[in-house]
Amino acid sequence: MSATVFEKQGSRLTVKPEGRLDTATSPILESEMQPYLDTVQDVVMDFTKVEYISSGGLRLMLTTDQQLESRGGSMKIIHVNENILEIFSLVGFTDIITVEQD
Repeated sequence: MSATVFEKQGSRLTVKPEGRLDTATSPILESEMQPYLDTVQDVVMDFTKVEYISSGGLRLMLTTDQQLESRGGSMKIIHVNENILEIFSLVGFTDIITVEQD
């Protein structure tokens, strides 16, 4: 995963990761995101430049969503490519998290 862009606007954080979200890169993204999560209510994950997601990335999305929901917040994932959308559908993420395709 290359550089991730974080854009904070009031109580909303937009996160724009790039490349792969897997067991090697997800812990890095999690540690970069954590300081922001304490200060925002809602997170928008922009997957425009995400090419692949593994179980490590799925875990990060789920735990982030749960953390936000426990405080009354929410998470939305946008600009998801067809391959990742298929994975989200297979594991039931589309029933739990708002996911928007391009």
